[in-house]
Amino acid sequence: ILVVDDNAANRALAQDCLEDEGYTVVLARDGHEALAMFPEVQPDCVLLDVRMPGLDGFAVCERMRALPRGKDT
Repeated sequence: ILVVDDNAANRALAQDCLEDEGYTVVLARDGHEALAMFPEVQPDCVLLDVRMPGLDGFAVCERMRALPRGKDT
């Protein structure tokens, strides 16, 4: 699961909760980092903050869907 949030506390909380349930979690601090990581990580699921500086969550989602495997995530 790729967790994208500009708030470090939110990322840590999501990571702790998801890893406690047995998921592998990868963290990104912003939309640009998430987009750079997406092809390599190939996550099955993305948890994406909507309100982030720079690229907001809607823009990130739109760009991810245009990437290979993006429509399936």
